[in-house]
This record gives sequence, C-alpha cells and structure tokens, in this order.
Amino acid sequence: MPALQRDEAQTRARLIDVHRYDIALDLTQGEDRFGSRTVIHFTARTDGDTFVELRPAELHSVTLDGHPLDPADLEDNRLPLTGLAPGAHELRLDATMRYSRTGEGMHRFTDPADGESYVYTQLFLDNVQHVFAAFDQPDLKAVFALTVTAPTDWSVLGNGIATQRDPGHWTLAPTPLISSYLVAVAAGPWHSVRTEHAGLPFGIHCRRSLAPHLDADADEILDLTRRCFDRYHQIFEEPYPFDSYDQAFVPEFNAGAMENPGLVTFRDAYVFRSAVTDTERQTRGMTISHEMAHMWFGDLVTLQWWDDIWLNESFAEYMGYQVLAEATRFTDTWTDFAIARKGWGYDADQRPSTHPVAPAPEDVPDTASALLNFDGISYAKGASALRQLVAWMGEKAFLAGINDHFARHRFSNATLADFIDSLARATDRDVHAWAERWLRTTGADTLTPVVREAADGNWSVSVEQTGSPDGTRPHRLTVGLYDHDRTTTGRLVPRRPLTWDVPDDGTRSGTGGRPALLLLNDQDLTYAKVRLDPVSWDTALGALSGLPDPLTRAVVWNAARDMVRDGELAPAAYLDAARAHLPYETDLALVQGVLAFARTQIADRYLPHTERHAALVTLTALSRDILRRTEGPEHGSEAGLRLTAVRAFIDSATTPEGIQDWLDDGSVPGGPRLDPELRWRILGRLATLGAAPLGELRAAIDAELARDPSATGREGAARCHAALPDPAAKQAAWDALFTTDGPAALSNYLFIATATGFWAPEQLDLLRPYVTRYFTDVPALAAARGPALAEAAGRHAFPAPFVEDHTRHLGEACLTDGNPTPALRRRLIDQLDDLRRAVKVRAAAETA
Repeated sequence: MPALQRDEAQTRARLIDVHRYDIALDLTQGEDRFGSRTVIHFTARTDGDTFVELRPAELHSVTLDGHPLDPADLEDNRLPLTGLAPGAHELRLDATMRYSRTGEGMHRFTDPADGESYVYTQLFLDNVQHVFAAFDQPDLKAVFALTVTAPTDWSVLGNGIATQRDPGHWTLAPTPLISSYLVAVAAGPWHSVRTEHAGLPFGIHCRRSLAPHLDADADEILDLTRRCFDRYHQIFEEPYPFDSYDQAFVPEFNAGAMENPGLVTFRDAYVFRSAVTDTERQTRGMTISHEMAHMWFGDLVTLQWWDDIWLNESFAEYMGYQVLAEATRFTDTWTDFAIARKGWGYDADQRPSTHPVAPAPEDVPDTASALLNFDGISYAKGASALRQLVAWMGEKAFLAGINDHFARHRFSNATLADFIDSLARATDRDVHAWAERWLRTTGADTLTPVVREAADGNWSVSVEQTGSPDGTRPHRLTVGLYDHDRTTTGRLVPRRPLTWDVPDDGTRSGTGGRPALLLLNDQDLTYAKVRLDPVSWDTALGALSGLPDPLTRAVVWNAARDMVRDGELAPAAYLDAARAHLPYETDLALVQGVLAFARTQIADRYLPHTERHAALVTLTALSRDILRRTEGPEHGSEAGLRLTAVRAFIDSATTPEGIQDWLDDGSVPGGPRLDPELRWRILGRLATLGAAPLGELRAAIDAELARDPSATGREGAARCHAALPDPAAKQAAWDALFTTDGPAALSNYLFIATATGFWAPEQLDLLRPYVTRYFTDVPALAAARGPALAEAAGRHAFPAPFVEDHTRHLGEACLTDGNPTPALRRRLIDQLDDLRRAVKVRAAAETA
C-alpha cells in the first residue's frame, strides 16, 4: 500500500478544496465488517486528475457527479478521479469495511467480562481510509456530518452532539472545519456520566464492566476536566471551538489518548480497577490536560504537513504539564516530567534515528516516515525546548504569540514559519535565530561546571559546553548552590541561586567559600545533560535525599542516569545511591522513576548477568526498607510509597519466599490487601521463577482467570502462561505471537501481554533458540499486521535480555536483508543502538 507523498498532497491541495463529507456507517452487519457510505462535496480549481483514498473489504459502487466509476479501478488504497473540470463535484462511494483488532481504523472489542461489544475509531495518521473514503491529508479540512446505524441497545458518541432519531439510528452534529484524521465515532453499550460546564455538555464514558470504577473516580476526572478547561480559557483568547466535550475510555487503545475534537479517546487503563499511586493519578490528569490543549494546538489550528507535528505534540505536552500544575492539586508536575518523561527525549536524541524537533520538509517525504516521528523528541524534547523558550522570552510574550497564532489560523492550517512569526511579533528577542538553533538541530548538549578555588576562600565557576555535530545551543538556566546544614546531618541548605546564560556569561565569581554542591540546570528549565564537579558529586552521593526540592533531586538523579548510560558512572554506583537514598525519599515520582531504572536497566541490562541476582537482592532489601518506614496508621498518607515498594519487591523477588505468602493470605502484612493488579503481578513473578511444579502454576493461573475474567485478567493470564519456564509454554506463546491472520491472531493488547511474559532474564538457556527466530520471523509479522503491531513487535517482543554482540549482529543482518517495514525498521534501529550501549556499559562493569 503506497504511503501518501508530500508532493502528492501539495499537488492535490492546489487542485481541490473539500467542503463537506456526509458519511453513513452501519454497525449492524456482524462482528467482522461494517457498512460505509460516503458523499464528498468538493471543488476543483482547474482541470486535472487526482485520487481519493479507501481501503475496503469490498467497494460496491462509485459515482462522480452522478456518473458511475468502475470500482475495479481501486488500486491498493487509491481510486483515481480523472478529467476533473473546474467547479463543484460530488463523489459517492458505497463500501463494506473490515473491523480492526490492532487499534487502527474501526477497532472492535468484545468484553470477556460480560460479552458486550464496543467499536471506536482511531483514524490517526492515515487510518481514516479503513473507515470511509477521504482526501486524507491534514490541510484539506472540511465539515463532517455522520449518521450511524447501531444495535438498539448501543449509544453512539462522536465529534458533535449525538441525537438518536429512532431506535438504533443516530445523527452526529456536523463539525466545524477539521482534518480527516480527527473524525471520531465510538459506539457500544457505554456507561456514561454526564454533566454540563460553561454551557456545554460534558461526559465521561467507559464499557459497562468498568462502571463501578469510573463512578468511583468520576468526581476527580470531571473536576480536573473543568479546572483545566477554565485555565485554558484564562490563557487563550480563542474560546473552546466545539459543541461538547466527551471523554471515552476505550479498550485496547494503542496510545495514551487521542485528541479527537469533542470526543477524546483514552486507553481505559486510566479507569483504575486496582489501587494506584497519586503519581499515576497525576499522569491521568496530565493526559486529560494534554488532550484538551490539542483542542487548540492541532484541532483548531492544524499542521499543514506532518513535518510540523511538534506544533501539535510538543505544545500539548508542555501545556499539559503546565496547566495541570497551575489549575489542580497536582502542583509538582515538572518533577514527574523530569524523572519519568525527559529521559525518553534524551535517549531518543542520542540514537541514530534522532531528528530535529522540527524536521526539514525533505526529511518527512510521506506519511510512513511521518509516523516514525511520534517519539521522545516530538514529545519530551519538544516540550523541554518550549519550557526553555518560556524561560528565555518570558511567559507573557509567549502567550501573546500563541494567541496571535490562533487568531491568524483558526480552523485552518499553519507551519513552523507561521508560528515563529507570531512569536516574533510578541517580543524583541530573535525568535527566528532561537528556532534555528533549537528546533532544526539534533542531539543534546552536555554542560559541565569547572570550579576554581582561591586561597582566600573565594571561588569561580565557568561552564564547559559540548554538543552534537550540529553545534551547541544557548541555554538560560539556574545554577543551584547548596551548603551542608550545620544542624542536621545529611541535609543541604540553598544559597541564592545564579541565573546563567550559557555560553554568554563566561566565568562567574563567588565569595564565602565554595558551595558543597553546585548544580547546573537546577529547576530543570533547559534541555541538556549536566555533569557535576567532583566535590559536588561527592556531596550528592552523601546527601542527595537531603536536598530540599524534589525537582532539584530529579536533576541529580537524571545526571546519574545519563552518566551510567554514557559509561561515566558504574551501574553498581547508581544502585548503591538508590539503596542509600530511596528509603528516605518522599516524592513518589522520584521513587517510581529511580526504581524503574534500577530494576529494568541497571539489573537487567547494564550489570553483568552474574551480578543480576545480587542486584535484585539489593532492590528487595531497599523495598523492604520503604515498607518498614511506611508501616502503621500514622503513615496513611504514604500509601503510594508503600504500594510502589510492594510492586518493586514482587518484581525483584528471587525466590517465592514472601510473595507466595502474600498471595495465599490475600494481603501484604500491614497492607495493602491484594487487588487484581497485585495478584497478577505476583503470579507473573512466580511463573517466571518456576516457583512450583508446572501443573500447579498452570492451575493457579487458570483459577485466577476464573476469579478475574476481565480483559486485564485475560492479559494477565497470557503474560503468566508465556512466562512459564517450559519449552511447550514458550512454543505456544511464540506460535500465538507470530500468527498473522484469522481468529487466532492476537489483538494488540494480548500480543503485548504475551511478549512481555515471554522474554525473562532468568530463562536465558531456554530462550536462546528464539533469538535467531525473532529476527527471522518478525519482518513477515510486521508486514502482515500493520504499523501498530510492527511497533509492538519491535518494542515488546525484541530479545532484550540477550545483551550480546551476537544479538546485535542478527539485528543488523535483519535490517540489511529482512526488508522490515518502516515502523519495524525504526524500532529495530533504536533497540540495536540501546543494545550497543548496554553491551559497552556491561563490558566496562565486568572489567572494573
């Protein structure tokens, strides 16, 4: 299937204007297919030829201006429209379409908990063609008017207010001008909670089996929604541009959420069935805020072509964190961004697949290449660049530029140049030069302090800056200065910080003795890797948990993380720091982020395999320390820390001792009681360890599935069965993963669950034959099942436990000879670069 080329899109946009789509969907034609009839009203500006996109199961009929066209002319996904004359045209198409099982197009899901079925659309980036015919490019905006025929016990949601004319027949209010990828429909027996705010209908929706869990959190979700909505109206002059605001939590959703105007779709893992930490609630809140920002950044003003995806995602990422912090109880969002999100950007920016935040047009020649740029650079690095931009030009000027941008391009399309022009009108700063240095380059700068001490106690500091081959960037940052607290051992107290412009400020001098800790980029206002001078690093190792601000501590932890990845800090030293300081850490995001890196990267990848057991023992001891600290009713406010420690203890257990007792008792001593998430987590670990005879383990998995017959229960069972240290279990899991068609082909979520259970570092001897098989089998799987499954296969099914040159050589041969699809190729390139880094770090640790 050919991807749409940028030059093709430009040619088509010069030829036609699209005005309106009238779309009729029939969802009553069975479990595999649905009906789709489309009428497109468009105008040709001159004589010419073009095409419309559609990927049907069967195309029944086509007429252009009342004249029939031959459905057999459809080739791949393109139907040619030839001999267009200037003026108005009407194109009619009647087709039968296939439901998806991979979260693309019109996804259909049957809930194992109650047998109810649900469908929803995910039309990004070019998946509208799986649902109805369209001129599928973002700069051909149109009005979309939909009618939907559905089972009579279903309700229908869409971009506009939905009205049921008679049983099973729904009409959706026509949209304003929007792009085709933003059209949305969700249908099924939804459980809905409805309210009104600012004169608009608001609603939240989920499948019926999750109703009690949605109801339990409805007040929180709606309160966050209202607060963010009101805050956006305080800072944006353009009012919310659509007629309603629905949020649907849908099953087997590939992304965190999708910004369909008027109907945001979220993965329904955000409807919490089990206990979660406050940081996880904050993440849900940030996603709500992020998607709401898209109503302006992306939906009201839309990119002209996919090279400007940062105009959508970087802004929504930045505004999501900022508005959540300003409008809700989650005031410390930037700590979570620093520890849990920013590393995603740093890592992506150091791989061969890196790209500028705003790539050059020639680097995004088609939709297939565009899809690859939805990564840590477009999200985390782009948001970091915007945070730096605000620090550099000031928030007032920044918001003035944004509002100018909205006013000039509302319900239209815009480019990077358009946006930079709007910013430039709001400030005297040279925003165009800033954009060239920050948005058109790749790589992360590294900033290192050079501290000199004089005999009289005075001191000076300068900053060494190294960057990528594209050159370094200017940075406005804060330099934190800290001294030991003379009254309390292990605590640090701040001096007045320095505001620094790198490289302009050269050398700065200080008096009163050099500080015990000098920290570049305190408060994390810029995007750069930082290093600590030797005295400061020694101070941090001894007193990191004594720094007063969690965001400061996050900057230090990120420096340590980067030093491990760059081979400048031994993995064991990071683990030692975690063991020393996490038992005293009070910030949930930091505890979760540091434990995750220590468990999945330090223990599983960076330390030699012979040291892995000892690392896991250290992590279980660390977790036990946190559990002891949070015992008793007086520590009720630390329930999130306790839950985090319980999860880490389970995941790091080297024997069934302890966790088997928890499972048998249904509770951790001192709490919490085991909910489904913790029960499946323990069973997964017991299965991986082979903690009982295989028959007993299989029986325990089946019994737990009978106890929890939900969709997540089914995923838990798939994960546990794949984790069993048994040749037959591994073969069965492999066969399931690589079945490419028919009812036995796994849905996207069951695929991920099976893949994550399969590869266990405890089972290297058993799994070794599958390393070669992976690189042999995965190209065909990706080609057969599409980009979403290709990405999942590259991310979750990759043989990550085999940190060896042999794995790398097999992967490189696959890239050369296996003809992987673009989505798989990108994921393999990233995995192999991470593997090279891990091999290098592990080799250094082995010889240390």
